[in-house]
Amino acid sequence: MNKSLLSLAIGGFGIGLTEFVIMGILPDVASAFSISIPQAGHFISAYALGVVVGAPLLTGLGSKWPANKVLLGLMLWFTVFNTLSAFATGYTSFLILRFLSGLPHGAFFGIGAVVAGKLSKPGKEAQGIAIMFSGLTIANLLGVPLGTYLGKHFSWNISFLMVGMVGVLAVTGVKLWMPVLKQSSENSFFNEFKIFKRLELWLIILLTTIGTGGFFAWYSYIAPLITEVAGHPDEMVSLAMILAGLGMVIGNFIGAKMSEKFGPMQAIIITLLLMVSALIANTYLATDKTLVLVMTFLIGTITFCISTPIQVAIIKASKGSETLGSSLNQSAFNIGNASGAYFAGLPIAMGFGYTAADWVGATMAGTGIIIALIIMVLRQKQTKRKKALETCYS
Repeated sequence: MNKSLLSLAIGGFGIGLTEFVIMGILPDVASAFSISIPQAGHFISAYALGVVVGAPLLTGLGSKWPANKVLLGLMLWFTVFNTLSAFATGYTSFLILRFLSGLPHGAFFGIGAVVAGKLSKPGKEAQGIAIMFSGLTIANLLGVPLGTYLGKHFSWNISFLMVGMVGVLAVTGVKLWMPVLKQSSENSFFNEFKIFKRLELWLIILLTTIGTGGFFAWYSYIAPLITEVAGHPDEMVSLAMILAGLGMVIGNFIGAKMSEKFGPMQAIIITLLLMVSALIANTYLATDKTLVLVMTFLIGTITFCISTPIQVAIIKASKGSETLGSSLNQSAFNIGNASGAYFAGLPIAMGFGYTAADWVGATMAGTGIIIALIIMVLRQKQTKRKKALETCYS
């Protein structure tokens, strides 16, 4: 593997670890701070809010600096605040630190995705982006289960010290292996934001927010689903996280291949259709101790088929300001994180049980399909309009 892509993957590993390990130790964090599990879900939302705020802001501010230096600075920020999170003393301090930890996430992935595409061979840009995202998926396969195990058997604080250690490795990798790159964008700070005038960009952001929110509605409450619905002991949560992570690793590269073969938007629609089916099936199968684990692997595989196609789609829709558009997709992804966790938590808090989260997830993924179809219809109309104009002038 290209070492520069490996450094991005290590950064992705750290980001995936901090974003997802909280879901595996959510009951333990809730217990430590004497709050309910739905209240502990606020920590997921705080991190996601940090991503939403930080992605466009830090990408815009860093646009005039060489991309390699911006990536290094973002990883330094990430390392400091995730390490400090391990020493939080209560609900408020941890909430603030989770927000600050999330600020560099979107900018790192947004700039990193564009850099990964440029460092890849022509025609293999999707696979380059998939390599960067593989860090996030491998975090779910190895890092998150280990962090969950340590958090449950020793202390939740150790999970975040792990994140800090990975951050140090990522900083070192970017410093040593990332080549000197040009500034992220040729545009001025304010010119970057002209892409907000593009309707397709807004629709893809909406698609990412709602469609991927379906995944987070399920994943945010995977721990109580495994223990309280299926009746497994706490130790089985770590195995479930490994199965989900393995599925994500496989799905990430399947998604890259689908994007190259069918096109990004078609790959997104196929993925969301499968996601709806799997989440609905899980509401009926989650009570079975074996089938719930099978479905955990399948849902992990299906849902992460969407990561690369949707990133490619928004980069194409952001021509001229690719890094900003790419980072905005990470904002959307984490609004999906927050909204999925929030909306799934509502029926749970009302007493409908943890499988209600799957129905919420299926509804969000289904809405994503509708948005994707609208984008395709608008593209067809735009193509016909261009052809008509070309015919007129010829």
